[in-house]
Amino acid sequence: MNSRAENFYAVWREKSRAAGALRDEDSVPPEKLLQAVWQHQRLRRGELKTADGKSVRVLHPGFISAEGGPDFRGAVLQFDNEKPVSGDVEIDLQANGWRAHGHDVNPNFKTVILHVLWDGTPASGTARTNSFATLSLKNFLDAPLAELALTLENESGLPENLRGKCSAPLQTLDETQLSELLHAAAKVRFQNKAAMILARAKHSGWEQALWENLFRALGYKHNVWPMLNLAETKLRWKHGAESAFAIQSRLLGISGLLPTELTRSQKSSDTFLRHAWDLWWRDRDEFSGCTLPRATWKFHGLRPANHPQRRLALAAHWLAAGNVAAKIEAWITAQAKGGGEGEKLLSSLHEIFQVERDEFWSWHWTFNSTRMIKPQPLLGAARVTDLAVNVVLPWLWIRAKEGGNEKIQREVERRFFAWPAAEDNSVLKLARQRLLGTSNARMLKSAAAQQGLMQIVRDFCEHSNAICADCRFPELVHTLKNNVQS
Repeated sequence: MNSRAENFYAVWREKSRAAGALRDEDSVPPEKLLQAVWQHQRLRRGELKTADGKSVRVLHPGFISAEGGPDFRGAVLQFDNEKPVSGDVEIDLQANGWRAHGHDVNPNFKTVILHVLWDGTPASGTARTNSFATLSLKNFLDAPLAELALTLENESGLPENLRGKCSAPLQTLDETQLSELLHAAAKVRFQNKAAMILARAKHSGWEQALWENLFRALGYKHNVWPMLNLAETKLRWKHGAESAFAIQSRLLGISGLLPTELTRSQKSSDTFLRHAWDLWWRDRDEFSGCTLPRATWKFHGLRPANHPQRRLALAAHWLAAGNVAAKIEAWITAQAKGGGEGEKLLSSLHEIFQVERDEFWSWHWTFNSTRMIKPQPLLGAARVTDLAVNVVLPWLWIRAKEGGNEKIQREVERRFFAWPAAEDNSVLKLARQRLLGTSNARMLKSAAAQQGLMQIVRDFCEHSNAICADCRFPELVHTLKNNVQS
């Protein structure tokens, strides 16, 4: 390669950044750069000391958080000669960021063991005696700040030396062996879900177990428990409510999500609220025993389309239809039409759960949002996949198993392993990087492969720590490789 070409490109690159270049003597780096410095440990690691003079050995910097809370989760640190500890790391430019950002009153920050700063001393109330240490990085960088800005600005993903101990042996497996491993793990996860459904069905019946798990799935990861709570009291609040709007009104009232005041700015929302309250006024005393406080729900980090009010509206339409369970039972025996195998399965199940049109929620994300120009579906393809792999297929499989119908069992399994991949998420992304050494989401071509990887995380990663202490999975992967070779 021509070295002259490399050099003039480097000159171009540096000139384009000259105006905003960082200079160590007077610059404060952006917080994103400080996070990159910590993640890649661009520090003189053997010299690190906390504000109170204790040495810090970073056994693992933790995993950067994509969902709020502390910046890095699951770090493993050793202070002086103390026993290594696991916890979270929060990064702020200045010490007063701890209180300015509300970390001192946020329960999500109780697990912080190290407050990393650019420069400065601990703010009042953030000393080591308050359960975590403070570390300033300014004097511990392993290169000038301007150089770090250039080398780290395009770094993404997990540094190679922070991958799990199983990453190397996993990469020695060929495609068939890796597929076999993920297939086996996915089957365990699938059967575990089916066993949970069976346990509930024994107490409440098959259809009620289906509804409880559908509601759980609508809660996504943020609001699983309040959704489940609503489903568990369905037989009580559903009685007498036949239309989708009547069911919506009850659900919004019982959930605590029905606003007590009009918006005064959105006419269509206020009209909906008046009509909903006309019904809820008459019902709320009767259902006071199963009403949830609004504080039960989590809204931070939710996409507008995933707002629980919209999810409840969707569930109301399913309940008003009255034949969801029967349609699912017919679906497993029907031949899907059009497209490839995965596409057929997805579209055919989508037809069962999709709602034609809701007069209000097809046009609004929330009560305070303006009316959209075009209607938006209450259910997208990604959520259909979640419903399929987490609820519908396990429910059908365990019901067939209990009824001795092996033909249906085999068909359910075939559909499960043929189902196209779901949306990517933070758990899968980190697992791919740590275990498989790739950030490419296409590495996992099916929903079952994704489920298998998540099961491995559940069974092994969650029972170890960031440095894979006492984890047997790398050894087991070696065993799989050796068995195949022998």
